[in-house]
Amino acid sequence: MSNPDVADAEGASSSNKEEIIRGLNEDLSREYKAIIQYVVFSSTLKGAEYGDIADQLKLHASEELAHALEVARQIDYLGGDPTVTVKDAEYSQDSKKMLEIDLKQEQETIRNYRERIRQAERSGEYALSEALRDIIVQEQDHEIDLKDALGLR
Repeated sequence: MSNPDVADAEGASSSNKEEIIRGLNEDLSREYKAIIQYVVFSSTLKGAEYGDIADQLKLHASEELAHALEVARQIDYLGGDPTVTVKDAEYSQDSKKMLEIDLKQEQETIRNYRERIRQAERSGEYALSEALRDIIVQEQDHEIDLKDALGLR
């Protein structure tokens, strides 16, 4: 019995799978970076106006970990090796700048997952595209939280 949450690894050509795996490993590296930044920023944000978002960032960190676990699972299922490489984390001592860094990261992540969904669908990896859609929903919620905290909405 097949697991509907796992991509149909039999459907994609070898070169398409390799391209998807490479992209997913980039996404995984980005998730690792997000986890680090959210952990650090949630602990170091200063100012009463940032109290609510600091709590949100802690939640974001745990959700990013869940994304990393799902992406790694999909990479493994497709026959790849999940990366252990982390994209360079950014840091600022300025609380507003921290949130701007996170917002930029979320927007980049969403763009990349949208591209990965297109790749998955072109290759017939529909379960993978559905798993990534679920991740994008949370990433967009993170983007909304950050925009709200920055007064951008």
